[in-house]
Amino acid sequence: MSASGGSKAIIAALLANTGIAVTKFIAFLFSGSSAMLAESVHSLADSGNQALLLLGGRKSRKAADETHPFGYGRERYVYAFVVAIILFSVGGVFSIYEGIDKLQHPHELAVPWLPILVLSIAIVLESFSLRTAVRESNHVRGRQTWIQFIRHAKAPELPVVLLEDIAALLGLVFAFAGVGLTIVTGNPMWDAVGTLAIGVLLVTVAVILGIETKSLLVGEGANAADVENIRDAINANNNVEALIHMKTLYLGPDELLVAAKIAFASKTRLADVAKSIDDVEASIRAAVPVARVIYIEPDVYSAVGSKSPPTDSIVIKGTD
Repeated sequence: MSASGGSKAIIAALLANTGIAVTKFIAFLFSGSSAMLAESVHSLADSGNQALLLLGGRKSRKAADETHPFGYGRERYVYAFVVAIILFSVGGVFSIYEGIDKLQHPHELAVPWLPILVLSIAIVLESFSLRTAVRESNHVRGRQTWIQFIRHAKAPELPVVLLEDIAALLGLVFAFAGVGLTIVTGNPMWDAVGTLAIGVLLVTVAVILGIETKSLLVGEGANAADVENIRDAINANNNVEALIHMKTLYLGPDELLVAAKIAFASKTRLADVAKSIDDVEASIRAAVPVARVIYIEPDVYSAVGSKSPPTDSIVIKGTD
């Protein structure tokens, strides 16, 4: 994901949610609708989340130092995980609490037309924010389905904004339905039901975000296509006899570590080995540009002999 594309989607969502949060809160003060209060907190939480994503992106660009020799790329994962926690606690749990309280202590809506007007405007503004996120995601999504993109994206910002915007639109629909049914039936229970639906929705989205971001925090390797490209780049070198084993790890959304043990002929001169390793590294970076940190360990491998084969899979050139 390009940093500019992710930042553009985040800024669009931040501006939309900040304005919507203020408007919703004013509507709540006049109407007393619990659904409007839940939506106010939801938009406020989303605004804070987008600010956190921007902060994480800025911090991730810090140069590597002695304490963090591989840099700060994973700051983006940390802040995305914090976003999931905030969405769960501030947005979801608060909305469920407010909905239960409204069921226990119902009251009539004052100025009922105001929340309907605010929610209608908010749906339009949130749709523009979602459209921006979809457009920026399409630049990097390729042929993946939306579910695949959210599950496998290494840059967390666009999936987070996408899920937040979708949750925001659905939440607005729930609030609109709750307030609308309250106005039509005169029963404030529907306002409470809409609030509870918003809370359940936010908790669900937060759990999905938490699971996906946790996987990135723990450490994910390259996808199957990139692994294949790296393997082919290694085996394309004429002096490489075999790829003995290889491991990959994302140090950040835009930085992949590649560590590989490759076999050379036993009589290859040290200077030729060093030259071949340099060529292999250049080929890997050309095939997979995000592979910026590469460690190659030369070795001698013989299928027959006293040396025990390694426990990892061995890929001999010209074979599967």
